[in-house]
Amino acid sequence: MKIKVEFSRPLIVDRVPRMGSHEVFAAEPAECVALAKRFDLPELYAVKAHLVALPWRGGGLKVTGKIEVELDQTSVISLENFRSTPKFTVERYFLPPKILINAVEDDADPIENGEIDLGELVSETIGLELDPYPRKPGEAYDDPVLDSLAAEDKKPSPFAKLLKEPGNSN
Repeated sequence: MKIKVEFSRPLIVDRVPRMGSHEVFAAEPAECVALAKRFDLPELYAVKAHLVALPWRGGGLKVTGKIEVELDQTSVISLENFRSTPKFTVERYFLPPKILINAVEDDADPIENGEIDLGELVSETIGLELDPYPRKPGEAYDDPVLDSLAAEDKKPSPFAKLLKEPGNSN
């Protein structure tokens, strides 16, 4: 049973030329809504990807590229929404299942039914790369305990007086 993903862009592996292919695509508005729900975001305005798929190791693919996202996040400090436009790079490897079993690469993904899903690759990258504790630019967490420790660090040490006394060689 194939799981329905929010953002799907299948790529048939056998159709990728020897010199590779450029895959440029963006999420539709409905896909942005579904991805925002998946990642628990207040709003996801845009997802754009420019990926390069290159043949790799006996029927596999190497996919590299850039992903740009425009979204609203909720600050963990002020709980206010703010807009950000993060950019991520991606590098993923895919191998046919029969080669994947004997592969030494731990980070290669399987090619399923002769294709890979670039949309899901982009979605997974966003999910992994988004800051789990986002903060608005310029916000800092005020912690009274840490602030008091920092203030104590600025006080002169009680031993500093001893260093200044005549006859002390240190």
